[in-house]
Amino acid sequence: MISIESEMTERYPYLATSELRQMARLAWRNSHRCIGRLLWNSLELLDARDAATSRDVFEACIHHLEHATNGGRIRSTITVFQEAETAEKGIRIWNQQLIRYAGYEAADGSILGDPRQAAFTRRVMAMGWVPPSRRGAFDVLPLVIEVPGESPCIYQIPPESIMEVPLSHPEFRWFAGLNLRWHALPVISDMALVGEGRRFTAAPFNGHYMGTEIGSRNLGDEQRYNLLPVVAANMGIDVRSSRSLWKDRAMVELNAAVLHSFHEAGVTIVDHHSASAQFMLHVSNEEACGREVPGDWSWLVPPMSGSACPVFHRSYSDSRPEPAFIELQALWH
Repeated sequence: MISIESEMTERYPYLATSELRQMARLAWRNSHRCIGRLLWNSLELLDARDAATSRDVFEACIHHLEHATNGGRIRSTITVFQEAETAEKGIRIWNQQLIRYAGYEAADGSILGDPRQAAFTRRVMAMGWVPPSRRGAFDVLPLVIEVPGESPCIYQIPPESIMEVPLSHPEFRWFAGLNLRWHALPVISDMALVGEGRRFTAAPFNGHYMGTEIGSRNLGDEQRYNLLPVVAANMGIDVRSSRSLWKDRAMVELNAAVLHSFHEAGVTIVDHHSASAQFMLHVSNEEACGREVPGDWSWLVPPMSGSACPVFHRSYSDSRPEPAFIELQALWH
């Protein structure tokens, strides 16, 4: 049997779909920021290299959303578009993720929705996107797709292609009254797949969520939805002193709500303790094969209860092997 590594050693003028799949899987295995790499060899490829127009790219992105969501039984998936020549910027999806919520700036500086998306929201509105007549905290942004030879085009994602989870709490009845929700599928869309001298500038990919990505970061961070004070207030915790550990207690319950809600909705998700244990199994598997595990400790350690997770208690290789997913400079600033 030919190993995955040996399949990638010879350069082909045009990669077969099977070879492109192996390249993408290796890039996931090499992703130094990802804690979910145990399942790297199960990544599914949707080969969209024949997409020629922005409409073609958009339709392939919708197919990705529907295929990967799979009714809540999330499938780890990557869609790869045309390879870019060295001197070209290639096909680009401007969005950070295929699904992200708008952030609307008010005159007083406050933001309705996701503050991280405020600048992008302002840009797409200037390009002609019209938000819902009644703006909310969870309005899905349109996709902006740029194909060489075309101007950037805006496309609204059909609501039926987006699965969202309304958030409730297993104990606190008042929690559902906060009217929070989050999308089921995290699809990174602003990174390039590179390796063996090749560069695919549009290659959206997803795994499934770890609960703290939503509860601790997206909803909990002060620079994002900043919901810890809201949750703490509803819990009746004294927020005037840090000695009450109100942030910690609110964060635990916010994460409990996320995990509970996704489980009730039948959507794949993993808690940070299980994800950490799975990553250590991945490390063991890789070391048994004689391979170092590239890792960025600051990304791998969960943003809650870090030292209670085994991933906290060791270091990782600072190598950055290819194939890899690399960040691209935003086009819309």
